[in-house]
Amino acid sequence: MNIKENRIDDLNLELTLQIEHSDYADAKKKKLSDFRRKAEIKGFRKGMVPASLIEKMYGQNALVDSVNDVISATLGKYIEDNGIKVVGEPLPSEDQPSVEWKDGNSFEFKFDIASNPELGFELGKDDEIVYYTITATAEAKAEMKSNILRQYGSLEEGEQAKADDFIIVDFEQEGMKVEGAYVALRSVAEDVRPAFVGVKAGDVLNVNVNEAFTNESDRASMLKLKKEELAELNPEFSMKVVNVKTFVDAPLTQETYDKVFGEGVVKSEEEFDAKIEERLKAEYTNEADYRFQTDARRYLVEKAGVKVAEDFLKRWIFVANEGKFTKEEIEKEWPMFIEDYRWQLVRDYLSAKLGVKVEEADIMAAAKSQAAYQLAMYGMNNLPEEQLEMFAKNILGQEKESRRIVENVENMKVLAAVREAVTLKKKKISVAKFRELA
Repeated sequence: MNIKENRIDDLNLELTLQIEHSDYADAKKKKLSDFRRKAEIKGFRKGMVPASLIEKMYGQNALVDSVNDVISATLGKYIEDNGIKVVGEPLPSEDQPSVEWKDGNSFEFKFDIASNPELGFELGKDDEIVYYTITATAEAKAEMKSNILRQYGSLEEGEQAKADDFIIVDFEQEGMKVEGAYVALRSVAEDVRPAFVGVKAGDVLNVNVNEAFTNESDRASMLKLKKEELAELNPEFSMKVVNVKTFVDAPLTQETYDKVFGEGVVKSEEEFDAKIEERLKAEYTNEADYRFQTDARRYLVEKAGVKVAEDFLKRWIFVANEGKFTKEEIEKEWPMFIEDYRWQLVRDYLSAKLGVKVEEADIMAAAKSQAAYQLAMYGMNNLPEEQLEMFAKNILGQEKESRRIVENVENMKVLAAVREAVTLKKKKISVAKFRELA
């Protein structure tokens, strides 16, 4: 066995393997013996098939497998002995000479190998990263209060329909009547909507349903028809308003306080307002933290000066995914992919350097947080701990979600350690200006 190394640059090298007959002969002989021992061929007892027949039937397979085994072991040992942090795995060189698979031949194989860069930068208080402090205005507090009360509000009888109200109507034309259809005014086409605003129980309008309700699925559902039946339908209807339903904000009562914050947590409007401010500040802190993480990642990758064997990495992604992605698709997604790849290298370096460890408790806490957020979207707040943990375990049972959560926890813990190591250059900013930054 002869190995020749051709160093292309700091990250890329080409290995040429010269494999002699003696390197694979014993392995091939053993494979043929295994074939002979297991072969069941009509006319011969098991294990007693002539070696010449086994050679004729399985010799080529045994040769290829034996040589590939030698290649795999040789490349693995070379990578281990030289401490190469290999990207993906070795790829056959694009100028690989053709191979004549004949027993007794010597074989030459060329492989491209790429390595990840060695990082070695320091972090300290001389490193400054901006951290924004977002100020909470009276308008923002009032808006959040209004949104929460609307979220916990209810539909009640109304007089005249406003732009965000609902009306219950009967549609009628010759030979067809649809009673008790719900119409959300916000779903009515903008150029038709003014005619609906201000209607009250008993009013009758002539409506072209195709013009007023442009979404076919919604229109079919409202008229209690199948979608394919709409094409034959006369769109002109008489629409009679049965009654108006208006959305009323939840009142400032103990029942509302309990629904929003949990039983007995808030007992007055003053305490309600204080909780609103607390929640708003928490939201702003989350936004500021996210912005810091984005800025810190960019700063750290630039500081590390991460160079990547991009051409090799593109080839490896294409080969490893066996045609799932075209080269054009890889190129299209490349800017986002390579940015994330560079960050992963920096994150792994900092994780080891700063002694960051991800514990099971960290992963469970993140899964619970995600579960609580998802459930809150359906109005399910303040769930008991055991139920929240059950939902979290269900999330972690999904491989893709579990992997994403673990990666997010690693990011968060590394960036938390970075935050302690560097100097935060704090800047006050209004929420409007802050969101312009994004």
